[in-house]
Amino acid sequence: MFNIVLVNPEIPQNTGNIGRSVLAENCVLHLIKPFSFSLDDKYLKRAGLDYWKNVELKLWENIDDFFNSVPIEKMHLFSKRGSIRYDKASYKKGDFLIFGRETKGIPKEFLEKYSQRVRVLPMPGKLVRSLNLAVTAGVVLFEALRQNDFFENLE
Repeated sequence: MFNIVLVNPEIPQNTGNIGRSVLAENCVLHLIKPFSFSLDDKYLKRAGLDYWKNVELKLWENIDDFFNSVPIEKMHLFSKRGSIRYDKASYKKGDFLIFGRETKGIPKEFLEKYSQRVRVLPMPGKLVRSLNLAVTAGVVLFEALRQNDFFENLE
């Protein structure tokens, strides 16, 4: 199991899609407040389909509470400002895969404080500023699962 963390998500459809992936892979979804929608949002539920009610969800009041509660060695922050390619990092069961808000990413002070834990997805195209959050989370989650043989020993 991995922990997928969304820092101040803004687009309910992304969160709903990520929630569906999290549920499919027996992970936990962490949402750090504030976020720009209600958990009752129709778009969130539409993207999460009828699965949303089953997502294991942990809410955090703020980003400081979250970062003060998680061991640094279990953190993987994702940003276009990262220096370690996402597929070169080593992921272990129980790790936290942390993604920033759609328009601003993870706050700069956290990227600086945890610079050795910041990962990047290569993006050689010069005309795109960023990848979609749900797509990025899916790519990273499946790399982490691949590295762990997709937890072949699951009951």
